[in-house]
Amino acid sequence: MKITLSENAVQLGERAAVLAAAEINAAIEKNGSARLVLSTGASQFETIGALVKQPVDWSRVEVFHLDEYVDLPITHPASFRKYIKERFGDFVNAKAIYYVNTEGDIEANIAEVTAKLRERSVDVALIGIGENAHIAFNDPPADFDNDNAYIVVKLDDKCRNQQLGEGWFATIDDVPTHAVSMTVKEIMKSKVIISCVPHKVKAQAIKDTLENDLTPYVPATMLKQHDNFNLFVDKNSASAVEIERYIKGI
Repeated sequence: MKITLSENAVQLGERAAVLAAAEINAAIEKNGSARLVLSTGASQFETIGALVKQPVDWSRVEVFHLDEYVDLPITHPASFRKYIKERFGDFVNAKAIYYVNTEGDIEANIAEVTAKLRERSVDVALIGIGENAHIAFNDPPADFDNDNAYIVVKLDDKCRNQQLGEGWFATIDDVPTHAVSMTVKEIMKSKVIISCVPHKVKAQAIKDTLENDLTPYVPATMLKQHDNFNLFVDKNSASAVEIERYIKGI
């Protein structure tokens, strides 16, 4: 695990974008193309905004969507398909963007995106950490052993309240109860994982992630098992721990 501490979310996003672009470009140079997984949410605004400005030949990059609410239309303000299209897809000429479509026949949609995902390995995965330490929508206790690429999950109350607090929905009753999520096991197959976790609301999640051994009750602890895990925090998200100790590996 490598931890990078930034002053604020903007600096964090810029630094993470530089690393992501470098890893994507290295994959392109080695293989002629690259594969990227994108997470969404308010914590990823600065990173994605900086990433689309990086010198990357996006026409050689395939992009995979991490998760989406069940039965939420792409026109809804909270749709993560809408998020990726408007914040990423509209700015780059990606080779392809494979969205998680949760309308219609969900099982068929999952099978379709799984087939594309498993054609070859993911080079870089941008994986956020939620306020309840979830990764994707794998809320605690997360299933670490599911072999599927994507599954339908039930969202816990803390997760749903996070979505409400970020302003995506008007009331808690409007927040969907289920989502399609990439599994923990599938996320861990990525060659490089970059987690961008700014803001004070993530301080407890960072504390729980760093201070706990592997446990499904803190799903993000699994990321520490990856041999190329890069955690980006700012002073706000790192405020609940002695972050220098972890950076130095003490």
